[in-house]
Amino acid sequence: MSAPLRSRPAARHRAADAPLVFPRTLTVGVIGAGRVGTVLGAALAAAGHRVVAAAGSSGAARARMALLLPQTPTRSAAAVARAATDLLVVAVPDDALAGVVAGLAEAGALRPGQVIAHTSGAHGLAVLAPAAAAGARPLALHPAMTFTGTPDDLARLAGISYGVTAPAELRAFAARLVADLGGVPEWVAEGDRPLYHAALAHGANHLVTLVNEAVDRLRDAGVDRPEKVLAPLLRAALENALRLGDDALTGPVSRGDAGTVRRHLERLAATAPESVPPYLALARRTADRAVAAGRLRPADAAPLLDVLDGMEVAA
Repeated sequence: MSAPLRSRPAARHRAADAPLVFPRTLTVGVIGAGRVGTVLGAALAAAGHRVVAAAGSSGAARARMALLLPQTPTRSAAAVARAATDLLVVAVPDDALAGVVAGLAEAGALRPGQVIAHTSGAHGLAVLAPAAAAGARPLALHPAMTFTGTPDDLARLAGISYGVTAPAELRAFAARLVADLGGVPEWVAEGDRPLYHAALAHGANHLVTLVNEAVDRLRDAGVDRPEKVLAPLLRAALENALRLGDDALTGPVSRGDAGTVRRHLERLAATAPESVPPYLALARRTADRAVAAGRLRPADAAPLLDVLDGMEVAA
């Protein structure tokens, strides 16, 4: 990780978009001792910053704090906000974020000049408007990584991307903060936050669902260790997709094998009918991408699409 933020002499008059000056060692508080908040708090502490308080009331949160932030006292959210004189990290669920921020502002727990950074991928700066009205400086800082809330996560932070939305005067601070965490900033415009987050959720969360669907269907087929069968195949498919894009497509849909796809769907309908709609949706999207990439001729796609349309009606 890089050295912590360094101070610079303050100019007598700072332009509105000039970088702000912060102390070398930040005084930090964390609200939301979930998987993300505790790990980022531990990473900031490892980078030399002072994590002085954290908020988390559940048994799981207290256990994570004992493991990752053993020297950090547990306080109420308002007390954490008051103690975090330089940086307040708010790592709560997306739908809870607005209420937490509004509550802190109403309680008078925020101070002018303090940076309040949330870790939501879906939200930008607008959700922090009550904090900004209180004089705090808003920052959206989303780590593009899945977390377990264990020390293993700290090693995974090296080199990951952070989706950052920041006012002009905070961009230098945000870049250095991400560097302290061992990551790389990806600047995301305010209006693009939902699309940015949708892409990550579609790629990562739905991947977990898709893999577990495949595991279940292999078990239905009598395979004792489906994870052993899938691991090398899925790793190769992922690596090829990231490297080659749509040129990595293989399988019956990309070849236009309508008969094979029909047999897939018939057996799925008999064994696991809940798997038919996602198979149909993904097969249709795969066919569209294969045609657009020149991997599948429209004439060869037609019988396949007829099969998909017929099963969709039947479903």
